[in-house]
This record gives sequence, C-alpha cells and structure tokens, in this order.
Amino acid sequence: MAKHVHARIGERTIHCPTCGGDVFREREVKLNSTGMEFFNLAWANESATGLICWSCGYVQLFVNPHLSLYRVQD
Repeated sequence: MAKHVHARIGERTIHCPTCGGDVFREREVKLNSTGMEFFNLAWANESATGLICWSCGYVQLFVNPHLSLYRVQD
C-alpha cells in the first residue's frame, strides 16, 4: 500500500496546483534523455521525486535536494 505523505521545501508546504490538496504518494521518476537512451545508458539519467496528488492524481516533479517528505499520521 502506498504511503500518504506531506511535502515541504524549507518552511514552505507543497500543495497541488490543481486542487490545493496537500497529501501525496511519492515515486522516483527517471528523467530520460534521447542521447542516453540511444547509447543504452538510460540507467545513468538523473532522477526526480514525483509527488502524485492523492485527491486528483496531478503529478509534480522535484529535483530540489531540500524537498522533505513527512508521513501522514493515520
């Protein structure tokens, strides 16, 4: 089962730009480039943190190293 998380960058809480929700599922997303795919080096591409809004499903991608995730208390 996916974990529910809240997200922050510094003191700023991340909200969904579509519905305003603040509960997300988190997932690692590879940022593939055509050149790396062509040379069969896709494994070396950079990764981002994908936050999927629990309410509407909107996906946001972050590469900010200061992104912090906090588990939602049930």
